[in-house]
Amino acid sequence: MRKTLEIDLTPEEYAIPTMMQQAVARKAGLALTDVRHIEVLRRSLDSRRGIRFHTTVELYCNEDFQPPDRRGHYQDCHTKPPVIIVGAGPAGLFAALRALELGLKPVIIERGQPVEQRRYDIALLGRSRKVNPESNWCFGEGGAGTYSDGKLYTRSTKRGNIDYVLQRFIEHGADPAIAIDAHAHIGTDKLSGIIANIRHTIEDHGGEYHFSTRVADLIVERQGSEHCVKGVTDTQGNSYLGQAVILATGHSARDIYQLFHSHGWALQAKPFALGVRVEHPQNLINEIQYHRSPAMRFLPPAAYSLTTQVNGHGVFSFCMCPGGVIVPAATDQMQQVVNGMSNSQRNSPFANSGIAVTVSPEDIPQYADKGPLALLHFQQDVEKTIYQAAGSTISAPIQRLTDFCQGRTSQNNNKSNYLGPTVNYPLHQLLPSFIVRCLQQGLQQFDRKMHGFYTSQASVLAVESRTSSPVRIPRDETMQHPQLRRLYPCGEGAGYAGGIVSSALDGINAIEKLLKQ
Repeated sequence: MRKTLEIDLTPEEYAIPTMMQQAVARKAGLALTDVRHIEVLRRSLDSRRGIRFHTTVELYCNEDFQPPDRRGHYQDCHTKPPVIIVGAGPAGLFAALRALELGLKPVIIERGQPVEQRRYDIALLGRSRKVNPESNWCFGEGGAGTYSDGKLYTRSTKRGNIDYVLQRFIEHGADPAIAIDAHAHIGTDKLSGIIANIRHTIEDHGGEYHFSTRVADLIVERQGSEHCVKGVTDTQGNSYLGQAVILATGHSARDIYQLFHSHGWALQAKPFALGVRVEHPQNLINEIQYHRSPAMRFLPPAAYSLTTQVNGHGVFSFCMCPGGVIVPAATDQMQQVVNGMSNSQRNSPFANSGIAVTVSPEDIPQYADKGPLALLHFQQDVEKTIYQAAGSTISAPIQRLTDFCQGRTSQNNNKSNYLGPTVNYPLHQLLPSFIVRCLQQGLQQFDRKMHGFYTSQASVLAVESRTSSPVRIPRDETMQHPQLRRLYPCGEGAGYAGGIVSSALDGINAIEKLLKQ
Protein backbone atom coordinates (compact mmCIF):
# COMPACT_ATOMS: atom_id res chain seq x y z
CA MET A 1 0.00 0.00 0.00
CA ARG A 2 1.15 3.54 -0.77
CA LYS A 3 0.18 6.70 1.00
CA THR A 4 0.94 10.33 0.08
CA LEU A 5 1.07 13.08 2.68
CA GLU A 6 2.41 16.57 3.22
CA ILE A 7 4.59 17.26 6.23
CA ASP A 8 6.77 20.06 7.54
CA LEU A 9 10.13 18.79 8.78
CA THR A 10 12.84 20.54 10.74
CA PRO A 11 16.27 20.65 9.07
CA GLU A 12 17.45 17.93 11.46
CA GLU A 13 14.44 15.70 10.70
CA TYR A 14 15.02 16.10 6.99
CA ALA A 15 18.77 15.50 7.15
CA ILE A 16 18.76 12.45 9.45
CA PRO A 17 16.89 9.43 7.93
CA THR A 18 15.84 7.89 11.25
CA MET A 19 14.36 11.19 12.42
CA MET A 20 12.50 11.63 9.13
CA GLN A 21 11.08 8.11 9.36
CA GLN A 22 9.87 8.74 12.92
CA ALA A 23 8.27 12.09 12.00
CA VAL A 24 6.55 10.71 8.89
CA ALA A 25 5.28 7.58 10.64
CA ARG A 26 3.93 9.68 13.49
CA LYS A 27 2.16 12.05 11.06
CA ALA A 28 0.68 9.11 9.13
CA GLY A 29 -0.39 7.27 12.29
CA LEU A 30 1.68 4.21 11.40
CA ALA A 31 4.15 2.01 13.22
CA LEU A 32 7.77 2.44 12.22
CA THR A 33 7.95 -1.16 11.09
CA ASP A 34 5.10 -0.57 8.60
CA VAL A 35 7.07 2.05 6.64
CA ARG A 36 9.46 0.30 4.28
CA HIS A 37 10.42 3.31 2.19
CA ILE A 38 9.84 7.05 2.08
CA GLU A 39 10.05 8.67 -1.34
CA VAL A 40 10.24 12.46 -1.30
CA LEU A 41 8.13 13.87 -4.14
CA ARG A 42 8.54 17.62 -3.52
CA ARG A 43 10.44 19.80 -1.10
CA SER A 44 10.88 23.51 -0.51
CA LEU A 45 12.61 25.42 2.24
CA ASP A 46 10.45 27.90 4.16
CA SER A 47 12.20 30.22 6.63
CA ARG A 48 9.39 32.71 7.19
CA ARG A 49 8.09 31.26 10.47
CA GLY A 50 10.81 29.02 11.75
CA ILE A 51 12.93 27.06 9.29
CA ARG A 52 11.10 24.06 7.87
CA PHE A 53 11.25 21.84 4.83
CA HIS A 54 7.72 21.77 3.40
CA THR A 55 7.69 18.25 2.00
CA THR A 56 5.40 15.95 0.05
CA VAL A 57 6.27 12.29 0.56
CA GLU A 58 4.99 8.93 -0.63
CA LEU A 59 5.06 6.12 1.91
CA TYR A 60 5.53 2.51 0.87
CA CYS A 61 3.72 0.57 3.58
CA ASN A 62 4.49 -3.14 3.56
CA GLU A 63 5.45 -2.73 -0.08
CA ASP A 64 8.89 -2.57 -1.70
CA PHE A 65 9.94 0.55 -3.60
CA GLN A 66 10.67 0.17 -7.31
CA PRO A 67 12.83 2.95 -8.80
CA PRO A 68 11.16 4.62 -11.80
CA ASP A 69 12.36 3.94 -15.34
CA ARG A 70 13.79 7.27 -16.49
CA ARG A 71 14.90 6.21 -19.96
CA GLY A 72 13.67 8.00 -23.06
CA HIS A 73 12.02 6.09 -25.89
CA TYR A 74 14.40 6.85 -28.73
CA GLN A 75 14.18 5.40 -32.24
CA ASP A 76 17.05 4.42 -34.50
CA CYS A 77 17.11 7.49 -36.77
CA HIS A 78 20.21 6.84 -38.86
CA THR A 79 18.12 6.71 -42.05
CA LYS A 80 15.22 8.91 -40.96
CA PRO A 81 14.44 12.34 -42.50
CA PRO A 82 16.92 14.95 -41.19
CA VAL A 83 16.04 18.16 -39.39
CA ILE A 84 18.71 20.86 -39.05
CA ILE A 85 19.16 22.22 -35.51
CA VAL A 86 21.32 25.33 -35.22
CA GLY A 87 22.74 25.55 -31.70
CA ALA A 88 23.60 22.91 -29.10
CA GLY A 89 22.19 24.74 -26.10
CA PRO A 90 19.19 23.43 -24.14
CA ALA A 91 16.65 24.35 -26.84
CA GLY A 92 18.67 22.58 -29.52
CA LEU A 93 19.60 19.52 -27.46
CA PHE A 94 16.09 18.86 -26.22
CA ALA A 95 14.70 19.42 -29.69
CA ALA A 96 17.17 16.73 -30.81
CA LEU A 97 16.19 14.26 -28.08
CA ARG A 98 12.50 14.72 -28.88
CA ALA A 99 13.25 14.38 -32.59
CA LEU A 100 14.75 10.93 -31.92
CA GLU A 101 11.55 9.90 -30.14
CA LEU A 102 9.39 11.16 -33.02
CA GLY A 103 11.43 9.54 -35.78
CA LEU A 104 13.47 12.46 -37.14
CA LYS A 105 17.25 12.58 -37.51
CA PRO A 106 18.72 15.64 -35.73
CA VAL A 107 21.68 17.29 -37.46
CA ILE A 108 23.15 19.76 -34.95
CA ILE A 109 25.21 22.71 -36.17
CA GLU A 110 27.25 24.26 -33.33
CA ARG A 111 29.67 27.15 -33.73
CA GLY A 112 31.60 26.22 -30.58
CA GLN A 113 33.45 23.22 -29.27
CA PRO A 114 32.37 20.03 -27.46
CA VAL A 115 32.25 20.49 -23.68
CA GLU A 116 35.58 18.70 -23.19
CA GLN A 117 37.49 21.15 -25.43
CA ARG A 118 35.35 24.07 -24.31
CA ARG A 119 36.60 23.52 -20.76
CA TYR A 120 40.19 24.11 -21.94
CA ASP A 121 39.22 27.21 -23.91
CA ILE A 122 37.61 28.70 -20.81
CA ALA A 123 40.68 27.89 -18.72
CA LEU A 124 42.86 29.52 -21.40
CA LEU A 125 40.69 32.64 -21.19
CA GLY A 126 41.58 32.92 -17.51
CA ARG A 127 45.32 32.63 -18.25
CA SER A 128 45.68 34.59 -21.49
CA ARG A 129 42.84 37.09 -20.85
CA LYS A 130 41.88 36.70 -24.53
CA VAL A 131 38.35 35.73 -25.56
CA ASN A 132 37.87 32.99 -28.14
CA PRO A 133 34.79 34.29 -30.01
CA GLU A 134 33.65 30.76 -30.91
CA SER A 135 34.28 28.92 -27.63
CA ASN A 136 33.76 30.71 -24.32
CA TRP A 137 31.40 30.96 -21.33
CA CYS A 138 28.44 31.48 -23.71
CA PHE A 139 29.30 29.61 -26.92
CA GLY A 140 29.88 25.89 -27.22
CA GLU A 141 28.11 22.61 -26.55
CA GLY A 142 25.47 23.00 -23.87
CA GLY A 143 25.07 26.74 -24.37
CA ALA A 144 25.54 29.48 -21.79
CA GLY A 145 23.84 27.45 -19.04
CA THR A 146 26.48 24.71 -19.04
CA TYR A 147 29.08 26.98 -17.48
CA SER A 148 26.58 29.14 -15.66
CA ASP A 149 25.35 26.93 -12.88
CA GLY A 150 22.61 24.70 -14.31
CA LYS A 151 19.63 26.26 -12.55
CA LEU A 152 16.32 24.59 -13.33
CA TYR A 153 13.89 27.10 -11.87
CA THR A 154 11.01 27.16 -14.37
CA ARG A 155 7.81 25.76 -12.90
CA SER A 156 5.24 27.10 -15.37
CA THR A 157 3.40 24.05 -16.72
CA LYS A 158 1.87 26.20 -19.46
CA ARG A 159 5.08 25.81 -21.47
CA GLY A 160 4.98 22.03 -21.48
CA ASN A 161 5.94 18.95 -19.52
CA ILE A 162 8.62 20.11 -17.10
CA ASP A 163 8.98 16.63 -15.63
CA TYR A 164 9.97 15.32 -19.08
CA VAL A 165 12.91 17.74 -19.14
CA LEU A 166 13.99 16.86 -15.60
CA GLN A 167 13.78 13.13 -16.33
CA ARG A 168 16.01 13.54 -19.39
CA PHE A 169 18.62 15.28 -17.24
CA ILE A 170 18.39 12.51 -14.62
CA GLU A 171 18.62 9.85 -17.34
CA HIS A 172 21.93 11.39 -18.40
CA GLY A 173 23.47 11.69 -14.95
CA ALA A 174 21.82 14.46 -12.92
CA ASP A 175 20.98 13.96 -9.25
CA PRO A 176 17.36 12.67 -9.03
CA ALA A 177 16.78 15.38 -6.40
CA ILE A 178 16.26 17.90 -9.23
CA ALA A 179 12.83 16.34 -9.74
CA ILE A 180 11.71 17.24 -6.21
CA ASP A 181 13.38 20.59 -5.47
CA ALA A 182 11.40 23.80 -5.86
CA HIS A 183 14.62 25.49 -7.00
CA ALA A 184 16.59 22.67 -8.58
CA HIS A 185 20.26 23.11 -9.40
CA ILE A 186 22.70 20.78 -11.15
CA GLY A 187 26.03 22.63 -10.85
CA THR A 188 28.57 23.49 -13.51
CA ASP A 189 30.91 20.68 -12.44
CA LYS A 190 28.17 18.09 -13.08
CA LEU A 191 26.41 19.63 -16.06
CA SER A 192 29.28 19.37 -18.52
CA GLY A 193 29.35 15.58 -18.11
CA ILE A 194 25.58 15.38 -18.51
CA ILE A 195 25.77 17.36 -21.75
CA ALA A 196 28.40 14.95 -23.08
CA ASN A 197 26.13 12.00 -22.18
CA ILE A 198 23.26 13.60 -24.10
CA ARG A 199 25.58 13.85 -27.12
CA HIS A 200 26.35 10.14 -26.88
CA THR A 201 22.62 9.32 -26.82
CA ILE A 202 21.96 11.49 -29.86
CA GLU A 203 24.86 10.05 -31.85
CA ASP A 204 24.09 6.46 -30.84
CA HIS A 205 20.59 6.82 -32.29
CA GLY A 206 21.63 8.37 -35.59
CA GLY A 207 21.96 12.08 -34.85
CA GLU A 208 24.88 14.14 -36.11
CA TYR A 209 26.99 16.93 -34.61
CA HIS A 210 29.00 19.47 -36.58
CA PHE A 211 31.17 21.44 -34.15
CA SER A 212 33.22 24.54 -34.98
CA THR A 213 30.62 25.23 -37.66
CA ARG A 214 29.10 28.70 -37.80
CA VAL A 215 26.00 29.30 -39.90
CA ALA A 216 26.53 31.94 -42.60
CA ASP A 217 23.09 31.95 -44.24
CA LEU A 218 19.81 30.14 -44.68
CA ILE A 219 18.98 28.20 -47.83
CA VAL A 220 15.64 29.62 -48.96
CA GLU A 221 13.55 28.48 -51.94
CA ARG A 222 10.40 30.02 -53.27
CA GLN A 223 7.42 27.65 -53.43
CA GLY A 224 4.43 29.41 -54.92
CA SER A 225 3.78 32.46 -52.77
CA GLU A 226 5.91 31.21 -49.88
CA HIS A 227 9.59 31.22 -49.06
CA CYS A 228 10.65 27.91 -47.53
CA VAL A 229 13.87 27.23 -45.61
CA LYS A 230 15.56 24.07 -46.85
CA GLY A 231 18.71 24.22 -44.76
CA VAL A 232 21.76 26.33 -43.93
CA THR A 233 25.21 27.11 -45.26
CA ASP A 234 28.27 27.55 -43.06
CA THR A 235 31.18 29.98 -43.28
CA GLN A 236 33.21 27.37 -45.21
CA GLY A 237 30.58 27.11 -47.95
CA ASN A 238 29.15 23.73 -46.89
CA SER A 239 25.40 23.12 -47.12
CA TYR A 240 23.19 21.18 -44.71
CA LEU A 241 19.73 20.23 -45.98
CA GLY A 242 16.76 18.96 -43.99
CA GLN A 243 13.01 18.87 -43.55
CA ALA A 244 13.17 22.15 -41.61
CA VAL A 245 15.53 24.31 -39.56
CA ILE A 246 15.22 24.70 -35.79
CA LEU A 247 16.97 28.00 -34.98
CA ALA A 248 18.20 27.75 -31.37
CA THR A 249 21.26 30.00 -31.38
CA GLY A 250 21.11 31.55 -27.89
CA HIS A 251 20.91 35.14 -26.67
CA SER A 252 24.46 36.13 -27.67
CA ALA A 253 24.53 35.06 -31.34
CA ARG A 254 24.46 38.61 -32.63
CA ASP A 255 25.57 37.59 -36.12
CA ILE A 256 22.22 35.83 -36.62
CA TYR A 257 20.33 39.04 -35.87
CA GLN A 258 22.58 40.90 -38.30
CA LEU A 259 21.93 38.22 -40.93
CA PHE A 260 18.16 38.64 -40.59
CA HIS A 261 18.46 42.42 -40.67
CA SER A 262 20.61 42.36 -43.82
CA HIS A 263 18.03 40.21 -45.64
CA GLY A 264 15.10 42.31 -44.46
CA TRP A 265 13.56 39.37 -42.58
CA ALA A 266 11.32 40.40 -39.71
CA LEU A 267 12.88 41.14 -36.31
CA GLN A 268 11.54 42.94 -33.25
CA ALA A 269 13.24 44.89 -30.48
CA LYS A 270 12.57 43.06 -27.21
CA PRO A 271 12.86 44.60 -23.74
CA PHE A 272 15.65 43.06 -21.68
CA ALA A 273 17.49 43.95 -18.45
CA LEU A 274 20.90 45.36 -17.68
CA GLY A 275 22.72 45.96 -14.42
CA VAL A 276 25.47 44.64 -12.19
CA ARG A 277 26.45 41.52 -10.31
CA VAL A 278 26.31 41.94 -6.53
CA GLU A 279 28.57 39.84 -4.32
CA HIS A 280 28.18 39.23 -0.55
CA PRO A 281 29.96 36.91 1.87
CA GLN A 282 27.89 33.72 1.87
CA ASN A 283 27.93 33.57 5.68
CA LEU A 284 26.21 36.94 5.78
CA ILE A 285 23.43 35.77 3.44
CA ASN A 286 23.05 32.61 5.55
CA GLU A 287 22.65 34.64 8.73
CA ILE A 288 20.12 36.99 7.13
CA GLN A 289 18.00 34.24 5.58
CA TYR A 290 18.26 31.66 8.36
CA HIS A 291 18.06 34.16 11.23
CA ARG A 292 21.22 32.69 12.79
CA SER A 293 19.39 29.42 13.40
CA PRO A 294 21.36 26.71 15.23
CA ALA A 295 20.16 24.35 12.49
CA MET A 296 22.25 26.17 9.86
CA ARG A 297 24.69 23.25 9.73
CA PHE A 298 21.91 21.11 8.22
CA LEU A 299 20.92 23.71 5.63
CA PRO A 300 22.21 24.48 2.12
CA PRO A 301 23.89 27.81 1.37
CA ALA A 302 21.09 30.37 1.47
CA ALA A 303 19.67 32.03 -1.64
CA TYR A 304 17.41 35.01 -2.16
CA SER A 305 15.00 36.45 -4.71
CA LEU A 306 14.24 40.17 -4.65
CA THR A 307 12.22 42.54 -6.80
CA THR A 308 10.95 46.11 -6.63
CA GLN A 309 9.80 48.97 -8.84
CA VAL A 310 11.75 52.23 -9.27
CA ASN A 311 10.62 55.05 -11.57
CA GLY A 312 8.51 52.69 -13.64
CA HIS A 313 11.33 50.17 -14.07
CA GLY A 314 11.55 46.70 -12.61
CA VAL A 315 14.66 46.11 -10.50
CA PHE A 316 15.20 42.47 -9.66
CA SER A 317 17.64 39.74 -8.74
CA PHE A 318 18.17 36.79 -11.05
CA CYS A 319 20.61 33.91 -11.56
CA MET A 320 21.42 34.01 -7.85
CA CYS A 321 24.43 31.82 -7.10
CA PRO A 322 24.88 30.73 -3.46
CA GLY A 323 28.46 29.65 -2.85
CA GLY A 324 29.35 30.80 -6.34
CA VAL A 325 31.89 32.69 -8.40
CA ILE A 326 31.67 35.51 -10.94
CA VAL A 327 32.96 34.80 -14.45
CA PRO A 328 33.98 36.86 -17.50
CA ALA A 329 31.21 36.15 -20.02
CA ALA A 330 32.11 38.27 -23.06
CA THR A 331 31.80 36.54 -26.43
CA ASP A 332 34.22 38.74 -28.39
CA GLN A 333 36.97 41.29 -27.98
CA MET A 334 36.06 44.87 -26.99
CA GLN A 335 33.45 43.63 -24.48
CA GLN A 336 33.31 43.29 -20.72
CA VAL A 337 30.47 41.13 -19.35
CA VAL A 338 30.06 39.33 -16.03
CA ASN A 339 27.90 36.37 -15.06
CA GLY A 340 27.62 34.02 -12.10
CA MET A 341 27.97 30.27 -11.60
CA SER A 342 28.42 27.71 -8.86
CA ASN A 343 29.37 24.07 -8.62
CA SER A 344 27.09 21.38 -7.25
CA GLN A 345 28.41 21.75 -3.67
CA ARG A 346 28.03 25.54 -3.70
CA ASN A 347 31.04 25.74 -1.41
CA SER A 348 32.54 29.10 -2.33
CA PRO A 349 32.66 31.64 0.55
CA PHE A 350 30.77 34.15 -1.60
CA ALA A 351 27.21 34.56 -2.85
CA ASN A 352 26.48 36.55 -5.99
CA SER A 353 23.46 37.55 -7.99
CA GLY A 354 22.63 39.62 -11.01
CA ILE A 355 20.71 42.76 -10.08
CA ALA A 356 19.22 44.24 -13.23
CA VAL A 357 16.94 47.00 -14.46
CA THR A 358 14.38 46.49 -17.21
CA VAL A 359 15.17 48.39 -20.41
CA SER A 360 12.74 49.10 -23.27
CA PRO A 361 13.12 51.06 -26.53
CA GLU A 362 11.43 54.07 -24.88
CA ASP A 363 14.39 54.35 -22.49
CA ILE A 364 16.91 54.87 -25.29
CA PRO A 365 15.39 57.24 -27.88
CA GLN A 366 18.89 58.06 -29.15
CA TYR A 367 18.99 54.55 -30.69
CA ALA A 368 15.64 54.78 -32.49
CA ASP A 369 17.31 54.90 -35.92
CA LYS A 370 18.63 51.34 -35.31
CA GLY A 371 15.11 49.95 -35.64
CA PRO A 372 14.66 46.41 -34.28
CA LEU A 373 18.35 46.31 -33.32
CA ALA A 374 18.14 49.41 -31.10
CA LEU A 375 18.45 47.57 -27.80
CA LEU A 376 21.19 45.34 -29.20
CA HIS A 377 23.29 48.40 -30.12
CA PHE A 378 22.66 49.89 -26.67
CA GLN A 379 23.78 46.62 -25.05
CA GLN A 380 26.93 46.53 -27.19
CA ASP A 381 27.84 50.13 -26.42
CA VAL A 382 27.53 49.63 -22.66
CA GLU A 383 29.73 46.52 -22.81
CA LYS A 384 32.33 48.43 -24.85
CA THR A 385 32.29 51.34 -22.38
CA ILE A 386 32.90 48.97 -19.46
CA TYR A 387 35.67 47.23 -21.39
CA GLN A 388 37.49 50.50 -22.03
CA ALA A 389 37.11 51.58 -18.39
CA ALA A 390 38.71 48.28 -17.34
CA GLY A 391 41.81 49.10 -19.39
CA SER A 392 40.66 47.18 -22.48
CA THR A 393 40.96 43.87 -20.64
CA ILE A 394 38.62 41.31 -19.10
CA SER A 395 39.22 42.94 -15.70
CA ALA A 396 35.94 43.65 -13.93
CA PRO A 397 35.26 47.16 -12.58
CA ILE A 398 34.35 46.80 -8.90
CA GLN A 399 32.96 49.13 -6.22
CA ARG A 400 31.59 48.72 -2.71
CA LEU A 401 27.79 48.52 -2.82
CA THR A 402 27.30 51.35 -0.32
CA ASP A 403 29.68 53.63 -2.23
CA PHE A 404 27.88 52.88 -5.48
CA CYS A 405 24.53 53.80 -3.94
CA GLN A 406 25.89 56.97 -2.33
CA GLY A 407 27.79 58.11 -5.42
CA ARG A 408 31.22 57.84 -3.80
CA THR A 409 34.48 56.45 -5.13
CA SER A 410 35.60 53.43 -3.08
CA GLN A 411 38.91 53.96 -1.30
CA ASN A 412 39.49 50.21 -1.28
CA ASN A 413 37.54 47.14 -2.27
CA ASN A 414 36.35 43.90 -0.79
CA LYS A 415 37.88 40.62 -1.77
CA SER A 416 36.02 39.14 -4.75
CA ASN A 417 35.58 35.68 -6.24
CA TYR A 418 35.67 37.01 -9.82
CA LEU A 419 37.70 34.67 -12.04
CA GLY A 420 40.00 37.37 -13.26
CA PRO A 421 41.47 40.66 -12.06
CA THR A 422 39.29 43.50 -10.79
CA VAL A 423 39.82 47.23 -11.09
CA ASN A 424 38.54 49.89 -8.69
CA TYR A 425 36.15 52.15 -10.59
CA PRO A 426 33.24 54.49 -9.71
CA LEU A 427 30.56 52.55 -11.56
CA HIS A 428 27.95 55.19 -10.74
CA GLN A 429 29.79 57.42 -13.22
CA LEU A 430 30.12 54.73 -15.87
CA LEU A 431 26.76 53.00 -16.32
CA PRO A 432 23.82 54.75 -18.07
CA SER A 433 22.31 57.31 -15.69
CA PHE A 434 18.80 55.84 -15.63
CA ILE A 435 20.25 52.41 -14.83
CA VAL A 436 22.32 53.90 -11.99
CA ARG A 437 19.35 55.74 -10.44
CA CYS A 438 17.18 52.63 -10.49
CA LEU A 439 19.94 50.43 -9.04
CA GLN A 440 20.83 52.91 -6.30
CA GLN A 441 17.25 53.08 -5.07
CA GLY A 442 16.45 49.43 -5.66
CA LEU A 443 19.48 48.11 -3.78
CA GLN A 444 18.58 50.20 -0.74
CA GLN A 445 14.93 49.11 -0.94
CA PHE A 446 16.05 45.48 -0.91
CA ASP A 447 17.45 46.06 2.58
CA ARG A 448 13.88 46.51 3.85
CA LYS A 449 13.06 43.00 2.66
CA MET A 450 16.43 41.50 3.64
CA HIS A 451 17.87 43.51 6.48
CA GLY A 452 21.64 43.46 6.12
CA PHE A 453 21.66 43.25 2.31
CA TYR A 454 22.76 46.90 2.04
CA THR A 455 26.26 46.73 3.48
CA SER A 456 29.82 47.84 2.78
CA GLN A 457 30.77 44.15 2.86
CA ALA A 458 29.02 43.77 -0.52
CA SER A 459 30.47 44.66 -3.92
CA VAL A 460 29.04 45.51 -7.32
CA LEU A 461 30.80 44.37 -10.50
CA ALA A 462 29.94 45.32 -14.07
CA VAL A 463 28.36 44.73 -16.40
CA GLU A 464 25.55 42.16 -16.19
CA SER A 465 24.12 42.59 -19.68
CA ARG A 466 23.33 39.11 -21.04
CA THR A 467 20.17 38.61 -19.02
CA SER A 468 18.16 37.76 -22.14
CA SER A 469 18.03 38.59 -25.81
CA PRO A 470 17.38 42.24 -26.73
CA VAL A 471 15.94 41.04 -30.06
CA ARG A 472 13.01 38.76 -30.85
CA ILE A 473 12.77 36.68 -34.01
CA PRO A 474 9.00 36.60 -34.55
CA ARG A 475 6.98 33.47 -35.19
CA ASP A 476 3.31 32.64 -35.72
CA GLU A 477 1.02 30.14 -33.99
CA THR A 478 2.78 27.30 -35.82
CA MET A 479 6.13 28.50 -34.35
CA GLN A 480 7.37 29.29 -37.87
CA HIS A 481 8.81 32.64 -38.90
CA PRO A 482 6.02 34.59 -40.63
CA GLN A 483 8.12 35.17 -43.77
CA LEU A 484 10.10 31.93 -43.77
CA ARG A 485 8.20 28.66 -43.76
CA ARG A 486 9.94 25.70 -42.12
CA LEU A 487 12.10 27.97 -40.00
CA TYR A 488 11.35 27.48 -36.29
CA PRO A 489 13.03 30.14 -34.10
CA CYS A 490 13.09 29.00 -30.47
CA GLY A 491 14.79 29.37 -27.12
CA GLU A 492 16.49 32.40 -25.61
CA GLY A 493 18.02 33.55 -28.90
CA ALA A 494 14.60 33.90 -30.49
CA GLY A 495 13.32 35.76 -27.44
CA TYR A 496 10.86 33.11 -26.21
CA ALA A 497 12.60 31.62 -23.18
CA GLY A 498 14.66 32.63 -20.16
CA GLY A 499 16.63 29.74 -18.73
CA ILE A 500 17.52 26.10 -19.24
CA VAL A 501 14.12 24.51 -18.65
CA SER A 502 12.04 27.06 -20.55
CA SER A 503 14.49 26.88 -23.46
CA ALA A 504 14.37 23.08 -23.46
CA LEU A 505 10.57 23.14 -23.50
CA ASP A 506 10.57 25.63 -26.35
CA GLY A 507 12.85 23.38 -28.40
CA ILE A 508 10.59 20.40 -27.71
CA ASN A 509 7.53 22.39 -28.74
CA ALA A 510 9.23 23.44 -31.98
CA ILE A 511 9.91 19.83 -33.00
CA GLU A 512 6.36 18.79 -32.15
CA LYS A 513 4.93 21.71 -34.14
CA LEU A 514 7.17 20.78 -37.06
CA LEU A 515 5.82 17.24 -37.08
CA LYS A 516 2.25 18.56 -37.18
CA GLN A 517 3.03 20.54 -40.31
